Amino acid sequence: PPRPHLRLIGDLIEFCAERVPKFHPISVSGYHIREAGANAWQELAFTLADGFAYVELGQRRGLDVDRFAQGLSFFFNAHIDFFEEIAKYRAARRIWSRWLRDRYGATDEESLRLRFHTQTAGVSLTAQQPMNNVVRTAVEALAAVLGGTQSLHTNALDEVLALPTEDAAKLALRTQQILAYETGVANVIDPLGVSWFVESLTDRMEALAEEEFGRIGRMGSDGTMLEGILAGIEAGHFQQEIAESAFREQERYEKGRLVKVGVTEFVEPNETPIETLVISPQVERDQVRRVHEVRAVRDAPAAEWALDRLREAAAGDENLMEPLIACARALCTEGEIVRALGETFGEYVEQPRF
Repeated sequence: PPRPHLRLIGDLIEFCAERVPKFHPISVSGYHIREAGANAWQELAFTLADGFAYVELGQRRGLDVDRFAQGLSFFFNAHIDFFEEIAKYRAARRIWSRWLRDRYGATDEESLRLRFHTQTAGVSLTAQQPMNNVVRTAVEALAAVLGGTQSLHTNALDEVLALPTEDAAKLALRTQQILAYETGVANVIDPLGVSWFVESLTDRMEALAEEEFGRIGRMGSDGTMLEGILAGIEAGHFQQEIAESAFREQERYEKGRLVKVGVTEFVEPNETPIETLVISPQVERDQVRRVHEVRAVRDAPAAEWALDRLREAAAGDENLMEPLIACARALCTEGEIVRALGETFGEYVEQPRF
């Protein structure tokens, strides 16, 4: 559930700030928000609001913002609307810097820098004419680079059909390498700055995000992002907004206001299927066998003691990182650890949205 989830994140942020300050405790992801149907400014607003909630969480733990903000990183989607995506990243960098300085009191320049990874949009890929996906991915990756990403993942052309083949994965890698080593686009910081069009889009994106921050703050009991995010999740606000955005975009395709090459226009009825990767069922059987082997050779009483210790800690208010690490060292499986936490925290069931 959301509140125990936040406790785990708070424990991790606190543990890293005090014990492993160079470790990044969390990557604040907007990728899944966009893939579920959010538009660009919603992805921007919801993701940064989550990030601000984690800053407030750390400060509630008594941590100096400059001790942990540098460890927060972000994970954005690179969609197909080229200039809109660039504006989104530029707005994200401006908003993060301003809020960290003015609202949360950060004074270290490093705390004001938005560190983010970008992955090209899986939802933009098509099963029809899959070779077109190479072009889509290249355009999306270029937008991410021009927007200032520090890390990049390019999707393979066949990921809409299956896990990528080795050749498709290599072509996705080569797309990055051509951008990095042949085009020169990575040699310039913010190359589209002062472009009237890009600056205008950036301002618009920033204004829409700020409006959403206001709505989120008003949903909480104390005006903070932390309580607003929790209230929004529990009320289904974010799920509803994403679902409505997804519906509106699909409606635009079905009414012909948006074109998807190879799907809604320029269709080829007699396409030849491409070869896709087939995973042998033996892979699953081998993994099950390995888990059984680990359980057979580990110190069973030590593993059970570690899980009991985790349950005890979860029922109280101590930091859970040490008990979790002890479980890992005792070779407890991820499923066992999650089950132990679930026995105390329960399981979250999202309310369906209509």
